[in-house]
Amino acid sequence: MELEFFPSRTLALYLARLFITRIVGVLVMLVLVLMMLDLLGESGDILGQPGNGEAQLLHYVSLRVPQLIARFLPYSVLLATIITLATLNQNFEVISMKASGLSAHQVLAPLILTALAISLVSFAFNETVVTRATATLEAWKAVEYGPVPRASSVRDNVYLADGPHILAAAVVTDGDDGVHMRQVTYYRRNSRDMIVEQIRAQSASYAAPGWKLDNAVRFDVAGTRTEKLANITVAPGITPEQVRISKVDADAQNIIELSRSIDALKAAGRRTSELEAAWWHKLSGPLSAVLMPLLGGVAAFGLARSGQLLIRAVIGMALGFAYFVVDNAALAMGNFGGYQPFVAAWAPFLLFALVGETVLIRTEE
Repeated sequence: MELEFFPSRTLALYLARLFITRIVGVLVMLVLVLMMLDLLGESGDILGQPGNGEAQLLHYVSLRVPQLIARFLPYSVLLATIITLATLNQNFEVISMKASGLSAHQVLAPLILTALAISLVSFAFNETVVTRATATLEAWKAVEYGPVPRASSVRDNVYLADGPHILAAAVVTDGDDGVHMRQVTYYRRNSRDMIVEQIRAQSASYAAPGWKLDNAVRFDVAGTRTEKLANITVAPGITPEQVRISKVDADAQNIIELSRSIDALKAAGRRTSELEAAWWHKLSGPLSAVLMPLLGGVAAFGLARSGQLLIRAVIGMALGFAYFVVDNAALAMGNFGGYQPFVAAWAPFLLFALVGETVLIRTEE
């Protein structure tokens, strides 16, 4: 029996069923609570847009819920692990399993396999549902919850360099009719990088070369004079291709689209370490669920009547949340160039896999 990973099919199915039901219960609770809090903060902005009503609130919920599920699924697996194992320990079921000859690894094996299946489902869900919901929601936020232009891509707060000058746009749409900008500002600077002129317009379109600003208003900084212009063409050095790769949201692109964006940015000589770390994290992030039974496994063992069950549960929870803290810190270091992208995405996973295995072996095996 010691050499069999799943010595009992009935026991494995029993543990997997308990684990899944508790994951679903915790996830539903977290998503409902967080969605209500998030909706309280955003409902004013949504309903403040003329014409918006209950349908738009429901549309916002439909876009936000997938993001919450993707973000808090690993936390739900951790909490479900603590609840499941603590309950089994308190009811002396773990003692019965160990008395029958099962090792600690065999007790946790059904939970780890279930978590692996959840990780695969999470990866597919993130790549097919969450990325689309994120792209749609970001486009909707860019127009302040107003009508979203029919375009293949909408980005907000885009800044482009035209030599020493800066072209900024609050909203950029990229559709079948080309690239268009809204709420555009062009900052003309001198050799000392001081702004000498500012040109604002509600819209801009590509003029091949340059960008045509319609009904622009020019402000001369030195003379503090404002002048209205019918139209003016600026930024001849900026092309639509540069605009398309000026801002890439890794959360709004699946792993294939992100690979293409990284290649395009590399070809343009742009820094891609942040996006590469995000690419690797699309793989390591969902797999974090596999770690949770290992990190929370300390709650399964030890006598419940010894009074240490709560302490063990707290230790398991602390290990799990420490992983998320280290994971976010490593990604931040990767974004700043302190770590290589692969290391930033995978080092926390491997580190806490070793920590969890060490704790399990030293305490129970």
